Amino acid sequence: MSQLEPDRSARVSTLELFFDLVFVFTITQLTGVLVDGHDAAAIAQIVVMLAVIWWMYDGYAWLTNAIATDHLRHRLLLLGGMGAFLVIALAVPEAYGGDGLAFGIGYLAVVVLHAGMYVRGTSVSEVAAILRLVPFNLGAAGLVLVGGALGGDVQWILWALAGLLLWFTPWFTSTEGFVIAPEHFVERHGLVVIVALGESIVVIGAAASLELDAGLVLVVLLALALSASFWWLYFSDERAVERAMVDAPAERRPRLALTAFGYWHYGLLLAIVAVAAGLKKAVGDPYDPLDAWIAVGLAGGTALFVACQVGFRRTLGIGGSGARFVAAAAALATIPLGTELDAKAQVGALAAIVALALALEGTRPAAAEVS
Repeated sequence: MSQLEPDRSARVSTLELFFDLVFVFTITQLTGVLVDGHDAAAIAQIVVMLAVIWWMYDGYAWLTNAIATDHLRHRLLLLGGMGAFLVIALAVPEAYGGDGLAFGIGYLAVVVLHAGMYVRGTSVSEVAAILRLVPFNLGAAGLVLVGGALGGDVQWILWALAGLLLWFTPWFTSTEGFVIAPEHFVERHGLVVIVALGESIVVIGAAASLELDAGLVLVVLLALALSASFWWLYFSDERAVERAMVDAPAERRPRLALTAFGYWHYGLLLAIVAVAAGLKKAVGDPYDPLDAWIAVGLAGGTALFVACQVGFRRTLGIGGSGARFVAAAAALATIPLGTELDAKAQVGALAAIVALALALEGTRPAAAEVS
């Protein structure tokens, strides 16, 4: 077994940034499923597909935190993983139709490459740690593959079981042995959030197909303000997040990383997809009342993003925020603005609610930021 110990103080590499370009496309594809389906079945598909995709995508973030990405073999294998993720993304729109098998094959390749790189490129303790997880990852990949091949109700059941297996695995195994380099890990996940938010900006531009007038400009700028408020909300805690991870005992960091950057970030990404789908419809039709599902997606996605941010902060011990709790609840109250008035009213209200929460936090003494 060759061990290529990385520079644990290194920041995120350009290869990792390049790798994230696939995730932009994946988020776009998931958003498209929600836009085209706009029903309970589409929501369920997004919840399940993002669960299995994010588990392994975040697994690659853990991997690049542990290996030397400037080594030729690792670069080539990571590009192979990137290709497998691209196949998954391409299959997303019809994953519950005719492309389920392609999704499953891509997913199996992602899992195998991830396991191989961990085993061949990390420390002895990390190899032992990943070997405890590999059987569960392979088992979930098998469920995804078989479900995609069979389709129908069997696929729904097997893919849901795969998602549950993956996310419950850490609670009956152990994260002992994984080594987390805090600065790189925090930066890596921040960039994933930036990438996901970037997709919502693309959606805004792509949806603005009407004649450019004052009304369209207004709703586009309000949509940008909502996305910007998400960015501000997440990155207002950037230094405190990094400090919390650095200050945590080394043996506690893996469990902390799993909860804060695995579970809570799944909710953040799901929220971004929901809001992006809502914005696509809202910007495309800014003058009339919104359909109920669009208004609910915008409000519910915003509430979910804010609520997951609260959970993220509490997990890391950064401190609670009453203003954010209130903002999450207030976001849900904007649904009638969308259904009774128009997109401008609801999107503007949502942006104002998050901005107000941030402004209220800014008035607190600095010492209250970390508990």
